[in-house]
Amino acid sequence: MNSTPATIKDIAKRAGVSHSTVSRALHGSPLISDETTERIRLIALEMGYHPSAAARSLKTNQTKALGVIVRNIDDPFFSEILQGIEDIAQGEGYSLFISSSQNETDREKMIVNAMREHRVDGVIICSTAFSSRQSRELVEHSVPIVVVNNQVAEDYRYAIHHDDVYGSRQVTRHLIDLGHQRIAYLGNSISGCTTRDRLSGYKQEMETAGFPTSENYIHEVPGGEPEHGLAGVDHFLSLPVRPTALLCYNDMMAIGVLKGLQTAGVRVPHEISVTGFDNIVLSEYTNPPLTTFDQPKHYIGAEAARLLLGLLKNDSSQDTTTFNSQILKGRLLVRASTAPPTA
Repeated sequence: MNSTPATIKDIAKRAGVSHSTVSRALHGSPLISDETTERIRLIALEMGYHPSAAARSLKTNQTKALGVIVRNIDDPFFSEILQGIEDIAQGEGYSLFISSSQNETDREKMIVNAMREHRVDGVIICSTAFSSRQSRELVEHSVPIVVVNNQVAEDYRYAIHHDDVYGSRQVTRHLIDLGHQRIAYLGNSISGCTTRDRLSGYKQEMETAGFPTSENYIHEVPGGEPEHGLAGVDHFLSLPVRPTALLCYNDMMAIGVLKGLQTAGVRVPHEISVTGFDNIVLSEYTNPPLTTFDQPKHYIGAEAARLLLGLLKNDSSQDTTTFNSQILKGRLLVRASTAPPTA
């Protein structure tokens, strides 16, 4: 059995017509009679013909592919954003070209070169940190960009943000309402404005409640993975007066914190309440289940895709005067990792 894909030449030979007639018929040209068009399309169907995406892109100047850059593909936070992007993109006939930057300059450069070579129609940057120099490379080649929760989003004309200040204030207020006053914050020193916004929300809500924020109760570690949360626990356990509640930069870090506290024999939430941020799928299954702030991740991804596709349809990416920055808000999810402080 011949597994070679059928071509327009094969269809033309069987139909007894020219290559141009087949091409016009398959594209619905009014120059070809309905009878001939129907016959050619039936032959193409029987032969399993599929139009070449590469050939189509030469005609339309579009590849129907979107580039998506994330920090880490294995991060469950980004996987939900990706799902939102894909749901919208597929509905419009687009495929995704996905790469992870891993916060490495050399990788960023290779990713940008690859996306230019694949001639993606537009790019969504979901990495919190991405070189503005590499972004300019794309813009200079007329590739529109939309950024998601990026630490320098103000440098881009099209962006989707989550209101992290608001989210952090809600989490802090929840702990204050439970009766906590000694509340600490564990941040991610390499996440730029994201950790600054979450730290700012914590400080603002503490100030509103009239509680001082001690420098010892604010600690940052170089990353937001479970191992960084695990490492950060030691700082708070070594303090002469331990906090009764701990806000973590994200859920992944909070998972490491829960492990560290369990190893140290500190009970959650009886001796210390712990909160996360993001509401990744794992947060509901920790021991105890994690109180967190739910970012609308799928919706954020979907909105980023809608914004980018809108740019492509309207060709407004060349309009240097237009800015579109959307700020979205999530909601607090209270679970069993938080409780009133013990006397």
